[in-house]
Amino acid sequence: MSGLTVPADFSGHMLDLDEDDDLEVFSKNPSLADGGPMPNSPSSMVNQYRLEEEEQLEANARDLFISVDNPESHVTAVETFIMYRVATKTTRSEFDSSEYEVHRRYQDFLWLRSKLEENHPTLIVHPLPEKFVMKGMVERFNNDFIETRRRALQRFLTKVSLHPVLSHSPHLEVFLTAQDLLPYKKQGPGFLSRLGETVRAVANSVRGLKTRPEEFSLMQEYVEDFGIKISSVDKVTHRIIKEQREYLDELKQYNPTYAQWAELEEELAEPLNGVAGCVERCSKETEAQIHQLADVLVPALHEYVLCTETLKAVMRRRDNIQAEYEAKNEALGSRRADPQTLQDEVDSLADRVELANNALKGDWSRWQNGMRADLKSAFLSTAEKNVEYYEQCLAVWESFLLSQRVEPSEQRGGEDAS
Repeated sequence: MSGLTVPADFSGHMLDLDEDDDLEVFSKNPSLADGGPMPNSPSSMVNQYRLEEEEQLEANARDLFISVDNPESHVTAVETFIMYRVATKTTRSEFDSSEYEVHRRYQDFLWLRSKLEENHPTLIVHPLPEKFVMKGMVERFNNDFIETRRRALQRFLTKVSLHPVLSHSPHLEVFLTAQDLLPYKKQGPGFLSRLGETVRAVANSVRGLKTRPEEFSLMQEYVEDFGIKISSVDKVTHRIIKEQREYLDELKQYNPTYAQWAELEEELAEPLNGVAGCVERCSKETEAQIHQLADVLVPALHEYVLCTETLKAVMRRRDNIQAEYEAKNEALGSRRADPQTLQDEVDSLADRVELANNALKGDWSRWQNGMRADLKSAFLSTAEKNVEYYEQCLAVWESFLLSQRVEPSEQRGGEDAS
């Protein structure tokens, strides 16, 4: 990955959408006002076929399928938690069976992710959802929160299962197959060992690097810029949803007002009821658009907000490995300890630095490709829903105008009668 150029502004490189000159607008189709099926524009059909084809090709190449479903609440004397069913189907030879079913809680997912990071410090392990209540959720265990978390846990395991290295981790195999994880959780370094590693990491961080390779400095700049942009879009999207919900509340109050008014104005009853019907239909379309933003766009954006912190942590770990190597190499030069012992440590750390760098460089491009595909899919889906929303609302109001139009013959008949 030498000579890698990472753009500081990712916006021009992340989404390269083809322009469609033949995009048609269907808003003037009267059938839309009657709740008829929504026709697809040429661009939406092309995108749909392209995404389905890519998904089929990806599925054919996979040999490990994992699903997270059936959340169940468990209440004990000291805590309340949710257990999820994790079902696995595989054709891999390292598994003793082709199908497994286990039950896992959120803490078990945390254990798996920590083990993956511990054994692969410079690979990018996809983030888990936050432990506590997410934005927009009122109760920790309401249905919306549980479903949002379930989808995020599913995403995590899907990302891990597709990773060329992490998907073959023995800890993943244990997570997917062991009925009881407790014996495995008790294994590993003790408290003092973990404390020593933490102290060394802090010391390396304080000491800092002499020189970071340029390609990793460019990655760092990219991540900082990406984090600012994705966080900004995430916050604005939440504000838009909040305003849309307020608008929807106003529409729901608006509709009955016209209906009640129609009861008092016989001469205006028809147009007033017509407006009431249009407002009601637009309310439904607005609600569907809000669900699209909340269920598709927000999770994708927030997922990559969390990814930004993951990337920063990975780069810190890479820097710490290099800093430890530099410190040992400097000590070897000053002969402050046994030269042979230090030389062995320096050689071992040099190998570790090379492995860490190669792992991160290889995972970096893989992560970027996945990020661009995920966000592009979310943006396209949102764009499709926006087009549908505005076309449906436009068709509703155009239908109302057509219903109120007076034909010339009727107008002349009225004048003659007068």
